[in-house]
Formats: sequence, C-alpha cells, structure tokens
Amino acid sequence: MTSPLALSPNAALSVTRFGREEQPLVTVTDALADPAQVVEIAARHSYKPIGAFYPGLRAAVSERIAMPLVDPLLEHFVSAFGLARTPRFRECFLSVVTASPSDLAPIQRLPHFDGTEPERLAVLLYLDAQETGGTGFYRQRATGFESVDESRFETYRETLESEIARHGLPDSRYIDGDTEIFEQTHRIEGAFNSLVIYRGNTLHCAALPGDFAPETDPRKGRLTLNLFLD
Repeated sequence: MTSPLALSPNAALSVTRFGREEQPLVTVTDALADPAQVVEIAARHSYKPIGAFYPGLRAAVSERIAMPLVDPLLEHFVSAFGLARTPRFRECFLSVVTASPSDLAPIQRLPHFDGTEPERLAVLLYLDAQETGGTGFYRQRATGFESVDESRFETYRETLESEIARHGLPDSRYIDGDTEIFEQTHRIEGAFNSLVIYRGNTLHCAALPGDFAPETDPRKGRLTLNLFLD
C-alpha cells in the first residue's frame, strides 16, 4: 500500500542558507499529491501531550508511513548538510498547537533546539490550510550562537540563565521577532503542503501571531508533521 505521505512527483526542491553561520535550509513545495486527504487522516488520530516542550498535542507516526515522504530526497540531504551517511528515521509526529499564548510555560516562549548533534535533521511539513504561522530562526545575542552543539551547550545554557536574570522572563507569547536576548535571523512562512528541512540544533521556534487562537481540531488548527532524522 502506498503511504499517504509519499512524496508527490510534482515536488520541487531548493536549497538556501541563512544567518551568519550560513546554515543550510532545504525547502520543498507541493510536497504531497493529496494534502487534504492527509489532513482528514490526521483528524482521525488520537492526540496526547508528548514531552514537556511542545505547546500542544501529538500523535506518533510510524517509520513505514513517514519515510516515503523523504526517501527520494535523502541523497539531497547528504549533499546539502554535508552528512557522512544517509540519514535514518528517528521519530515522527502529527502535531497540533493547542496552547494559548497566555498559557505558555517560560521555556515555550524561547527558541529551542532539538538536540546538540549537527547531523540531526528536522523535517517539517505544514498542513495548516489557514497558513496560521511559519517558523523563525534565532541568534543568541550575547554569544552569537545560531546553533548549539555539545561544545557550546554549557556556554549557551549559562548565558541564557544570566540573560534571563538580567532582562526577566519573556512575555507570555510565542516569540516571533527580535527580543533583548535573541535576534531573529530568518523566518519561513508556513505555506500549506510545503516542507522545510533544517539542522535540529539550530535555534528555532514556531512563528505564530500575537492573536493566535488555538484549535484542537486538526482540520482547523495549526497542524504540522514533524519528522526527525539522524
């Protein structure tokens, strides 16, 4: 059986770089042949909180279903990200943002990174037909870090703690632009049925409007597919 997430033959890939670190960014338009079908399938899943950091609910997606989305692209990823080998499946989720800006925990108001391994890739498929928001990338002002590997982790953490002590916790909202602690280096609009792929150790966060109103229905809410490779 063909996976509903199989990459469309009309998909078009491009590679750019952003920030002072010139981090690679792969973009794929027209990713799915029938994205509306995938949204309907997503609406039949059961969602629950997974992890302390994501501001919403998730449903796990198996390797068998998820990997057809990227199998034809893996060699492009090797080239774009300078990988030593073809990346492999780590985990995948359908994700719906359900937290109002006023309900965000402090950690959810800051950019984050998915891990310190430079070879870990985040594959993000936008499935929100309303195109509510995209993804922002950031630089820690005090250190200039746009990504956090093992050698930078302690410096990043200690600097973040000292900067929060100096400036205070950020307001209860989704970060979408410059702050006293972070500078936005790049922003992607969340175009329906498009893919973006970036290193998971880059500082990033969902870019949502200040008046964001969450929806728990995947058909109406900020629905994404989050696939992680390493």
